Amino acid sequence: MCGIAGIFNVNSKPVEISLLKKMTDIIRYRGPDDEGFVLINTTTGKTLHCHGDDTIDEIKRETSSLDTGFVADLAFGFRRLSIIDLSSKGHQPMSNPDGSIWIVFNGEIYNYLELRTELQSYGYVFTSQTDTEVIINAYLHWGEDCLTHFNGMWSLAIWDVNKKKLFCARDRFGVKPFNYFFDGSTFIFGSEVKQILEYPVSRKINEEVIFKSFAIGNFLLNSSGTYFEQIKILPHSHWLTLEKGRLELHKYYDIDPGSFEKSTLSFPDACDRYRELFMDSVKLRMRSDVEVGSTLSGGLDSSAIVTVAAANTGRQFQTFTSYHTHLPQYDERKWAEIIVNKTNSKGHYCSVEAGQVIEDLSSIIWHHDYPLPGSSPVAQYYVMKLAQDHQIKVLLDGQGSDEIGGGYVHTFYRYFADLLSAGRIRSFIREYPDYLKFTHKGTSISRIIKTLLSLAFKESTLYRNEARFAFNPLTIPYSPAMDFSEIKDLENSSRVSTFLYNQLMATSIQTLLHYEDRNSMAHSIESRVPFLDYRLVELMFSLPSSYKLYKNFGKYIHREALKPIVAAEILGRKDKIGFLAPGEHFWMRNEMQPLIKEILSSSSFKTRKIFNHQLIIKEYSRYLRGYNTHSRWLWMVLMLELWFRKYNIEI
Repeated sequence: MCGIAGIFNVNSKPVEISLLKKMTDIIRYRGPDDEGFVLINTTTGKTLHCHGDDTIDEIKRETSSLDTGFVADLAFGFRRLSIIDLSSKGHQPMSNPDGSIWIVFNGEIYNYLELRTELQSYGYVFTSQTDTEVIINAYLHWGEDCLTHFNGMWSLAIWDVNKKKLFCARDRFGVKPFNYFFDGSTFIFGSEVKQILEYPVSRKINEEVIFKSFAIGNFLLNSSGTYFEQIKILPHSHWLTLEKGRLELHKYYDIDPGSFEKSTLSFPDACDRYRELFMDSVKLRMRSDVEVGSTLSGGLDSSAIVTVAAANTGRQFQTFTSYHTHLPQYDERKWAEIIVNKTNSKGHYCSVEAGQVIEDLSSIIWHHDYPLPGSSPVAQYYVMKLAQDHQIKVLLDGQGSDEIGGGYVHTFYRYFADLLSAGRIRSFIREYPDYLKFTHKGTSISRIIKTLLSLAFKESTLYRNEARFAFNPLTIPYSPAMDFSEIKDLENSSRVSTFLYNQLMATSIQTLLHYEDRNSMAHSIESRVPFLDYRLVELMFSLPSSYKLYKNFGKYIHREALKPIVAAEILGRKDKIGFLAPGEHFWMRNEMQPLIKEILSSSSFKTRKIFNHQLIIKEYSRYLRGYNTHSRWLWMVLMLELWFRKYNIEI
């Protein structure tokens, strides 16, 4: 797990070495254990492996100083967080023995041992125990198709000296980030947006992306756009090549809609297969040469991960939990303690106070590159810090279960609409009343209306209407011309499968994985997400919707499959409502009041053309009187203004 950077001047102009150094220095927290550089002259084919101040001594003795004067038009920079093969053989940038391939790679290939054995059978020789060397030889053997052989998370860049081709790629679901800028002459890439901002790229904001993230909270990251017009995201499931000055994007992976809900497995057999894949996914993600721990809430997902992980480690497993005492549902210590005790783990707990958050908020926003659309990522930030304080470098986390299993309330609307449209009236009558009695997720009337809307409109229309009629504290109006092309309407697919597909490939999980990466890496921690093993994902999409949702239970097969593993008390919970933090409903009403009032009265806020100032002031006054409906938007206004200030944005 690391941070990567690169500059490629396709017009053969020499790379500005000081810029490359800044791009790696600014993300030192992503890899404090080592740093490295390679300078490449793509015309002559000559390369120079260089070191920096933080490069380990063994590598320093074998490499050149970065300020050597070597003329290069392509350069890679790297920061290392040592996880697999802690020796100097894991140093990056890494090359094959003849120097024809150079790579920088952020992530982990969990099945690297199996791939290593397979590649050895083809005659490839290995000199390290790293997964990075596996990638190099896999690329030599399979070319770009090597990506389909990997089970893991990655963002990587490979320079193929013989083909004079830059090859960059990102994992199937976007666990690891890859941002880039290309103006036809200069290509710059990095793990984080702030690296690219070291180059004199325009800071003109992308208003459409900002509007969409305000209208729909899980649109913080979407498609290929960032908050800056000129900085792009390499979409997950894609690779790009830059050859002879031409940049091309290619999609190498998708979940085949033709396989959706086509499995013939019985429900008991599907449970067995789910449990088998889940346990194998956790075991694969336990592969590490440093200690592995896990986040732990009081919910089923993290409890299942901890239960399996604790049984597959040679030491006492460590868990990390955030809690708040504002309301009972904000404090899940009693549930977490059940799992800690049953697995003989060592539980650690943190409860951050608003004053500390206010002090750290600017830094947290800086780490994320974006404003934070809720306070949950803030709480997650401190969980990661807690793990760092206990010398943990790898954490398991439960992201992805809701997206593949139907854990969100919006899935139910689609499910019951599917039952009605398919004429399955008996099933509808049998299950819908139980769902309407479920009191934790809105009123019965609102659920009936949303079920009918799901029956009447296709998926992209539902998203457009949500954006169109959402409360808008910005001056940017909704426009029918806005690009919602990332939302797919899948032919011959149920509403549930279409919704989950979009949650996974376009909306929810992309935003959550962004939080996961930035919060963990801010504290030099690698975070791994077992529920996003592509084998488990593909199994879930192949199963009928009725295996995922039943009456008022989402993730139904998830619950049933894990009965032999997880404590019965956790399985029986019906009050779990997500990872909560008190920012929107408590801190803004109390400790954050002085900060918010300073912002609302500041000249910077008053002159921002993007804010509807009078509406925001009016809504905050209503909020202080107990009106919570627009609390999320008010939080986002606060975060956006602080983001403008931190990143020196004028608008």
